[in-house]
Amino acid sequence: MQSVSFNFNGGMKLSWASGVDGSRQHIKLGGNVKMFRIMGCAPEMNQSSFLSRSQTYSLLKQQMEVAAKSEDYKEAARLRDSLKIFEDEEPVLRLRRLVKEAIAEERFEDAARYRDELKDIAPHSLLKCSSDATTLGIRLQVRSVYIEGRSHPSKGLYFFAYRIRITNNSDRPVQLLRRHWIIADANGKTENVWGIGVIGEQPVILPNTGFEYSSACPLGTPSGRMEGDFEMKHIDRVGSRTFNVAIAPFSLSRVGDSSDTFSDGS
Repeated sequence: MQSVSFNFNGGMKLSWASGVDGSRQHIKLGGNVKMFRIMGCAPEMNQSSFLSRSQTYSLLKQQMEVAAKSEDYKEAARLRDSLKIFEDEEPVLRLRRLVKEAIAEERFEDAARYRDELKDIAPHSLLKCSSDATTLGIRLQVRSVYIEGRSHPSKGLYFFAYRIRITNNSDRPVQLLRRHWIIADANGKTENVWGIGVIGEQPVILPNTGFEYSSACPLGTPSGRMEGDFEMKHIDRVGSRTFNVAIAPFSLSRVGDSSDTFSDGS
């Protein structure tokens, strides 16, 4: 049995567990257990796979600051060297840091130069690995993560998982009918994907309730982006027209970003 857990702001916890063959997963939202299929998630996946390189980098920086403040300079030096190795391996992290430092110091010309360098080496790196959009009271939040254990960079395969939270903040029940994704890699190659429902379901979402699921996307480059829409309809009236709920653009990034939760802000 393999399991992975995600903690959301507001105390909500999402966890899943699969059998050895990965054929069935149990999703636990708080104290309620629901059955879903998690598409594309391998049974060998473990929790450490979901710690992005950016999050590890941020953690090392925090540890270095703590060591320096406590005057443990030997440990601070070790962590500094570890950070340098990270930056050598991931120039995106170095350029992101330089952009932030330049802005903080009001060196805006330098910030623009670093930003342009960032766009050149990783076109989608300025886009966050999460997005949040609301259409007609239907809120759609997405968060993506890089799955190192399923990726083979030497073969040009980068594997990303993403989870979606749909919240019905309207006063009418809706049903998700179809999905449409626009997937672009770092080379500008774009693919449109259409399908019926999600994870084999066409869920009904009542007012003030939500639906969550996880899926995955292989990519040929270490970064890219996704966006799209869900076709839905209100089911409380016969003959209601369908409408599209926007999935705002979000990044697929090998280095990720510093956020690992959905925002519960309105």
